[in-house]
Amino acid sequence: MKPKTFSAEEIRYLELLSRNFPTIAAASTEIINLEAILSLPKGTEHFLTDIHGENEAFDHVLRNASGAVARKVDEVFGSSLREKERKQLCTLIYYPKERLEIIKREEENIDEWYAITMQRLIKVCRAVASKYTRSKVRKAMPEAFSYIIQEMMHESEDDENKTAYFHQIFNSIISIGRSDACIIAICELIQRLVVDRLHIVGDIYDRGPGAHLIMDKLMRYHNVDIQWGNHDVVWMGAAAGNEACMANVLRISLRYANLNTLEDGYGINLLPLATFAMDMYADDPCAVFMPKLNFADAEYTDKNVRLIAQMHKAIAVIQWKLEHDIIMRHKDWHMEDRDLLHRIDFAKGTVTIGGTEYPLKDRNFPTVDPKDPYRMTEEERALMDKLHHSFVESPKMAAHLEFLLDKGSMYLVCNGNLLFHASIPMNEDGTCKTVTLNGVKYKGKSYLDEVDRLVRVACQRKSDVEGYDEALDYMWYWWCGPDSPSFDKSRMATFERYLLDDKETHKEVQGMYYKLRNDAEVCDRLMDEFGVKGEHRHIVNGHVPVKTMKGESPVKANGRVLVIDGGFSRAYHAETGIAGYTLVFNSHGLQLVQHEPFENRQHAIEDGADIKSTRFLVEFESQRMMVRDTDIGEQLQTQVDDLKRLLQAYRLGVVK
Repeated sequence: MKPKTFSAEEIRYLELLSRNFPTIAAASTEIINLEAILSLPKGTEHFLTDIHGENEAFDHVLRNASGAVARKVDEVFGSSLREKERKQLCTLIYYPKERLEIIKREEENIDEWYAITMQRLIKVCRAVASKYTRSKVRKAMPEAFSYIIQEMMHESEDDENKTAYFHQIFNSIISIGRSDACIIAICELIQRLVVDRLHIVGDIYDRGPGAHLIMDKLMRYHNVDIQWGNHDVVWMGAAAGNEACMANVLRISLRYANLNTLEDGYGINLLPLATFAMDMYADDPCAVFMPKLNFADAEYTDKNVRLIAQMHKAIAVIQWKLEHDIIMRHKDWHMEDRDLLHRIDFAKGTVTIGGTEYPLKDRNFPTVDPKDPYRMTEEERALMDKLHHSFVESPKMAAHLEFLLDKGSMYLVCNGNLLFHASIPMNEDGTCKTVTLNGVKYKGKSYLDEVDRLVRVACQRKSDVEGYDEALDYMWYWWCGPDSPSFDKSRMATFERYLLDDKETHKEVQGMYYKLRNDAEVCDRLMDEFGVKGEHRHIVNGHVPVKTMKGESPVKANGRVLVIDGGFSRAYHAETGIAGYTLVFNSHGLQLVQHEPFENRQHAIEDGADIKSTRFLVEFESQRMMVRDTDIGEQLQTQVDDLKRLLQAYRLGVVK
């Protein structure tokens, strides 16, 4: 049989490849290694969305991997451990440092407890590590205990030649006082191995108090990607220098009495805003702008609440003025209906919208000149200059922005799943809607690609970059624009919700995608548009909470669409009836996990209270999915094919 010839281009490529694998032995070893990896079960993927600053609930779901840790403990020990013991072991894995402090106070024979517990943890660790190569597990181990954990995992007391050796490892750890550190290391390794990849499908920010803490945790996570949501985009826009985005970030934070992320997380100086608001609204009750305290810190006093309401009103008025300037610069956006200050009759205390006159719930606007309503006062301009400096000069905000750019995107195609936060603008007939940006028409995938590019241009924070000013303005549009893939509603009715009683004026009509995502044929065409492959493929969204208590299902279009925003944020619990969905995709299939509200971290640590979760099997494979069936597997198989060609080239003398 005549050997396949090599083109000049292929020879050049193989010569480059030979630098990494310079011998037949080296290439052969790598082929053996890669083909073995392809035969391992795929790693577990964990999907979360719409976290909205709920740090404690997010942290717990991450630690328990949506119940995956508890299920693994049950698999390992079955009925050999009582339910109470399994529960205690799980809590230790979730919160090893905190639980050890409690256990050391309560246990009479702590050395015996150490020995038993370490052996149990090692069994769990073996189970979660079984689908990975030893090399990958070794790299995940904490350096200080890497050798010891490896020995404990790969030796057994059942081997009569190693029984004494095995037990002496535990005895030595206890005798030299390293038990706590070793247990913590094993527990963190279990958490690390139980999930191979974490997907955050948007909206880390707003409402809850701990978005900055969530970002810190994500930056330490071993493998994560983020699909930006509209609440992420508005914070990114604020960090990039868009003042309308800054005003929206401040307004929402004040609306939910959530100043932790701004002040403690990013060091934003709110004193100038507080001083301005107290001066301008000293005698104003600001009743319309009272914060939503049912989810806020109970320590707020009446005086605190009044000040927050004053600040809330001050920044809302500034926001409407700043947004007007952007709308005037981009009339092709057709957002003039969001300019409402000039429609106010200050003498009558009404506003005219769509030809109808509505009474205002608040008529005191001392900073608005009826003759020139969108002009910023000197005091407002000075205030925004100070706030602008605080946002763009915050080191932590800059670090988090860089991380969001590095790990984030508008959408992701991964292992047969198309992930995007909210929507793809669509026409009534199920085709992708054409959207014009800077005179160029885009739709579907090309539109999201262009949005992604412009986000990165804006977030460079370099005014000399071509197209920077337009890109920075677009950051606000993607927060609230009618054709924004992160929003896709007719309008954001902020003004009406604050100042008008008529509920009809509050309505925000959703884009066509939200209706069409129930149509399996439309969803198939959309997945084709983005190049999603596989017999079992899905769209994964968040953005709009699933109203479970009203009978709405998160599974749509015959299983093609999974909407996993079930109300992670406490602000949505009354509306959804649950505390969120998460999605787990392991080698056996897809599992949708429905969570009950999380009480608090302290209760979980002290009483072992876990989040009550219910699992739904969305799809369950009769045959396990292996690494070769994944996107990574496809890349590895390409590497194997290339290496086999290199072997052939070596043997034929084409490459020496």
